[in-house]
Amino acid sequence: MAKTKEDRIKTVYGGGGHVVILGAGASIASTLRNPEPNGKRLPSMDNFIDLVGLSDILDSLPEKLKAKNFEQLYTNLHNDNPNSDEIIEIQNRVYEYFKNMKLPENEATIYDFLVLSLRPRDLIATFNWDPFLYQAFCRNGHIADMPYLSFLHGSVSIGYSREDKRCGPVGMQMRRDGGVFEPSRLLYPVAQKKYTEDEFISMEWARVKAWLHEDSTKRVTVFGYGAPDTDVEAISLMNIAWGSASKRNMEQFEIIDIRPEEEGVKRWNNFIHSHHYDYTNDYFSSSLAYNPRRTFESYVQHNLPMTFAEAFSESNPVPNDIKTLKELWDWHKPLVDAENEWKQTNKN
Repeated sequence: MAKTKEDRIKTVYGGGGHVVILGAGASIASTLRNPEPNGKRLPSMDNFIDLVGLSDILDSLPEKLKAKNFEQLYTNLHNDNPNSDEIIEIQNRVYEYFKNMKLPENEATIYDFLVLSLRPRDLIATFNWDPFLYQAFCRNGHIADMPYLSFLHGSVSIGYSREDKRCGPVGMQMRRDGGVFEPSRLLYPVAQKKYTEDEFISMEWARVKAWLHEDSTKRVTVFGYGAPDTDVEAISLMNIAWGSASKRNMEQFEIIDIRPEEEGVKRWNNFIHSHHYDYTNDYFSSSLAYNPRRTFESYVQHNLPMTFAEAFSESNPVPNDIKTLKELWDWHKPLVDAENEWKQTNKN
């Protein structure tokens, strides 16, 4: 017998895993739906210099170092002198621009929907510097168990204590007598990012590689990340962890991207086995929104059903017209209650 929406809410499995990889498109989608309160926009590499306010630095440079694309500009400066005054000033301005961004108070943003859609068996790995993911994680953590997070390019919200080998909120202390969480590195030259040479970044990459490598991870969603040519090392690290598509022939790969499907899928061909992928231009048409907190249960029932009818079970989509955090929390409460009941039953 096919599962109803109520069954979907109450059906809770142990195990499983869902990895979500975020790029700039995820933050842009969030701010388009719920604008940043201070009016700040998420820059692309091509308008980065103007939006962040780096034009005066660009104008002062010799012609051989100038570039309109920010990554190329930073690379030129780094190759010329990695410790120059210009490099230091750019790092400071980039950090300040992103540090002061915030989610709108009491509004349910895409990041709030996202963190509530997953559980501790799942992982969100982000390439974004902005503080939105961490802010959503903090303000929803009292409602439900949260997924794990990895900050693959660092973040203005997250720092690292080398003494304690732990990360936490920038500027705070790991313990009373020290262990300050120092700001994480954000900027790398295009051709030699070498993420794994940085202790904190290496730790963040180790987490996502382990999650991707696990056989229990059955879903991967890429949201707003186009696997740019400048991230060759990043794609290689993920590819090695995931393994060949032929060996992941039961996993489901999902892409949320505004580009045409053919173009978006081409970027991720090495990760996709045959037709085992979903493509959508909108978060609210994704597996995360169709079956929040039950993406693995949905995967099992649709791909490994116990009965033929179970394969046609109803989804439990979150309404995309929810406006406030209170509404969002109230909607998720039955899901969380079912999880808590499952934990009590299976705690031994």
